[in-house]
Amino acid sequence: MAMLTGCLPKTERPDLVSLLVPPAYQAGPRNLPAAVPALDWWRSFHSAELTRFIEEAQTANFDIGAAVGRIMQADAQAKITSAPLLPTLDFEGLGSRSKLPGGRDVGEYRAALNASYEIDFWGKNRFNSQAAQESAVNTRFNKEVVVLSTTVSVGTAYLNILVSQDRLRIARQNLAAASRILTLIRQRAQQGTASDLDVAQQESLVETVRATIPAFEQTLRQNIAVLAVLMGRAPEDLLVKGGSLYNLTIPRVSPGLPSQLLLQRPDIRAAEANLASAEASIDAARAAFFPTISLTATGGYDATIFRLLLTPQTAFYNVAVNITQPIFDGLRLEGNLELQQGRQFEFLKNYCSSILSGFRDVEVALIAIDQEAKRERVLAAAVASSRRAFNLSETRLREGVTDLVVVTQTQQTLFTNEDALVLSRFARLQDVLSLYQALGGGWFPPGVPLGTGLR
Repeated sequence: MAMLTGCLPKTERPDLVSLLVPPAYQAGPRNLPAAVPALDWWRSFHSAELTRFIEEAQTANFDIGAAVGRIMQADAQAKITSAPLLPTLDFEGLGSRSKLPGGRDVGEYRAALNASYEIDFWGKNRFNSQAAQESAVNTRFNKEVVVLSTTVSVGTAYLNILVSQDRLRIARQNLAAASRILTLIRQRAQQGTASDLDVAQQESLVETVRATIPAFEQTLRQNIAVLAVLMGRAPEDLLVKGGSLYNLTIPRVSPGLPSQLLLQRPDIRAAEANLASAEASIDAARAAFFPTISLTATGGYDATIFRLLLTPQTAFYNVAVNITQPIFDGLRLEGNLELQQGRQFEFLKNYCSSILSGFRDVEVALIAIDQEAKRERVLAAAVASSRRAFNLSETRLREGVTDLVVVTQTQQTLFTNEDALVLSRFARLQDVLSLYQALGGGWFPPGVPLGTGLR
């Protein structure tokens, strides 16, 4: 035993915080008041419909329900694994009568209690219980990952509905404008100041714009179906009012310190619980090398005549101590220890990877929000200029003092810029959703880390 314990060193977790956590985010805001995500962060978009959809999905989504089922299984498994920490007590009752040919009746009556208990000197059962409890904690954080993913998916589906409605609205406005221009060109053709080629070109433009409308309507209806399933509903049962992306508020979110992400992001906490479970499994595998000491006791009454069953002369008891020391098991215990050490190594690397992935996700989202805001400002100025140019060209067309080519070009430029502006607003809102997801959703107040009450 001394030789075995000497060659099995205790697993030590490295100081991951000092190795992996940066002091600040490079793309983080400077000199802004802290605005870390609230627990109900989706309300910061100021959309009552979006809030209603998200909160309904959090209670009715089937993926979340399945995650709750996995929590129930893990809790039950933790109870099963922890059972050896407590003694077992069984009652045995027997009553029978038998008669052989030519013989006499023989009776046997027995009432006894059987108790057994394994003394956990080396902590094997305790470490197994701890490993199972950490696995149960892991399922809780994994459930929070599913909730966060579902919430973001609902938000994304709703944004897709709004951007489809906005693009559909722009396409219909552009179709109406193109139809007005077509009417003017036909009038000029009747007057002899425009050719049939001019009419045909504008008719082609009108039909091209008209062809974009079914695609937008298709996207709109498909995303309503996606949203319905996320909410645990049939697509036919969901009515979405929608509106416009510009009716939503763009929240200003502070990412906080990178070190806070380790406590707030559920996938990192899940990886940490996995690592803790693996470390406890190593301790249990190491303790399996030591002797197993069990206490057993049996006591009760045994009689051949029922009326004498509970009398003192039929009482009996048996107490025993059993010690088992593994000597040679074909390297099974050693293989199990190496297996648990390999799992611990894997989970350690997964933990490191999840930490770095979290920092990467936050940085990517912060960069995207900053650059998309700049792009949206430029596109807004381009839309204002192109709208002014198209209005002037249409007015001059009515006055008969402009070229048809100029009118067509300004109209196409306006439509392209308006559509690009809506897509930029959509991308910016999506980037905010991505930032909330990268930060782990809503943050608990200071001093109350994510996962309070899970252990």
